[in-house]
Amino acid sequence: MTISIRTAVDADADRIADIWETGWRDAHLGRVPDALLRARTSATFTSRARTNLPKTHVALVDETVAGFVVVTADEVEQIYVDADHRGSGIASELLVAGERAIAAAGFASAWLAVVAGNERARRFYDRNGWTDEGEFIYRAAVEHGVIDVPCRRYTKRFDTR
Repeated sequence: MTISIRTAVDADADRIADIWETGWRDAHLGRVPDALLRARTSATFTSRARTNLPKTHVALVDETVAGFVVVTADEVEQIYVDADHRGSGIASELLVAGERAIAAAGFASAWLAVVAGNERARRFYDRNGWTDEGEFIYRAAVEHGVIDVPCRRYTKRFDTR
């Protein structure tokens, strides 16, 4: 299996939205407020995938999008891998791509949010050198405001030498 990482293009948007919606539901059902579940429709994943294209990198396996990472300033905002490719190392490669983008933008550290109760994600970030900084409330943007979501804040400092 050959994995390559590149910046997302318009033609990737629908595939990104499909991976995102499936992965998001796997990670968030039963862990976030019901109002957020209702707000995250298929249409919102498609819209957000298109809006985020300029700050998205995709992982390709045999020229098919198998996962993606979205970076906003110093935040790894989203990272998801298609269910058929989980456990293949793609997530680690995407995370490194996100870290590099953040460091290249001049930040000395990065952060991300993990929804409370998502132990699989927490183990992944621990294995990849991220530090659990504790509980915090993530303010998830929705169409008519924000919804507070209990999360864990993870950080990673970069070696700037």
